Amino acid sequence: MSPSGPLAGKTIVVTRPRAQAAPLAEAIMAAGGRALLFPLLEIAPAADPGELQQAVSRLADYALAVFISPNAVDHALPAILAAGRWPLALRPAALGPGTVKALAAHGVGGCLLPNRRFDSEALLELPELAAPQVGGRRVAIFRGDGGRELLADTLRARGALVDCVTCYRRGGPPGDSAPLLDAWRAGRLDALTVSSSEGLRHLLAMLDGEGRAFLYDTPLFVPHARIAENARALGLDKIILTDAADAGIIAGLGAYNWSA
Repeated sequence: MSPSGPLAGKTIVVTRPRAQAAPLAEAIMAAGGRALLFPLLEIAPAADPGELQQAVSRLADYALAVFISPNAVDHALPAILAAGRWPLALRPAALGPGTVKALAAHGVGGCLLPNRRFDSEALLELPELAAPQVGGRRVAIFRGDGGRELLADTLRARGALVDCVTCYRRGGPPGDSAPLLDAWRAGRLDALTVSSSEGLRHLLAMLDGEGRAFLYDTPLFVPHARIAENARALGLDKIILTDAADAGIIAGLGAYNWSA
């Protein structure tokens, strides 16, 4: 029996890190499509665990703990909970619903979350992060290596005492683009989903002229305006901006006019 659903017969590339790819891949398959896993980033523990260990040792001193991504939760919470219970006075905050879900899986609730966009700017708009609320208080930001400094810099400008805690690192993409090229050449690669500007830059860097020509002609589904802006700056124009998270990507894929 042929698959049915809005994505029947379509092959969609999932470029999330391997550990986070399954939910989106399963949703694509539930909609009748085929998911081609091609991680553009790999996630590993921080090379130096010292920052995380120090943060865990003084966790009770913080008023707010911000988790940038589910990866930050996955790499910080085991160490935090191994040292004892989550401090009752410590308020968790997250940039997106996937991170809230990851925290809840570890028994940490009551999380601050933006109610519109899911990014640093939206988090900073919450009244709980206004200067009168954070001034003079300690804030820990659990994150990967590198990344934007907007959140930390803005909180410091508002008077907070901010510690950025690197708890994981991002590795580069696979060196072999053959799975993508083979699928493109066979006419069975219909779209890509990309959730990271860094991952998108890795993708461009690993493709040769033929691969880039394929990429420029393939719909690219992204869940954040900043990724869409970066994609346009890199010369891509078949960009579909979806709502946030896996649910937004699936909705965008399902609503797309594939015959256009």
